Amino acid sequence: MESLDRHIVSLLAQDGRMSFADLGRQVGLSTSAVHQRVKRLEERGIIAGYRAEVDHASVGLPLTALISVVPFDAAAPDDIPDRLRNVEQIVSCWSVAGDENYVLLVRVPRPQELEELLATIRAQGQCSTNTTVVLSTPWEGRAALLPEDPVVTPAG
Repeated sequence: MESLDRHIVSLLAQDGRMSFADLGRQVGLSTSAVHQRVKRLEERGIIAGYRAEVDHASVGLPLTALISVVPFDAAAPDDIPDRLRNVEQIVSCWSVAGDENYVLLVRVPRPQELEELLATIRAQGQCSTNTTVVLSTPWEGRAALLPEDPVVTPAG
């Protein structure tokens, strides 16, 4: 990806509602040129979507937890994400290296719902769980710093 597209992606990662006119001013292109570049980035799947930042406590989901899961049978097919896909309280599912196979991010209204959710995850996922409850969130959702294009020097 060229540096101009990288700059556009970085700006949109920080503010997905930035107008094409503002993007153009930031990167030195016309509004229509920026619009075309953003459209190409979306078509290529580099920009996969746009999301609203939600205050979860305000919508009745103040309890956030991270749940590590390990299958009961290590020889069984690795299909925990498929088995848990329909559990709506699971916001994210990451495959991880280490002692656990996956880490789930969940949001629920109260501790009782977390307890019920853990039972559901264990039954549907056929797995054991280790839970960490989030006490506060000083910040989250920071846009990732994109690496610069590698500098290629001729062999000499």
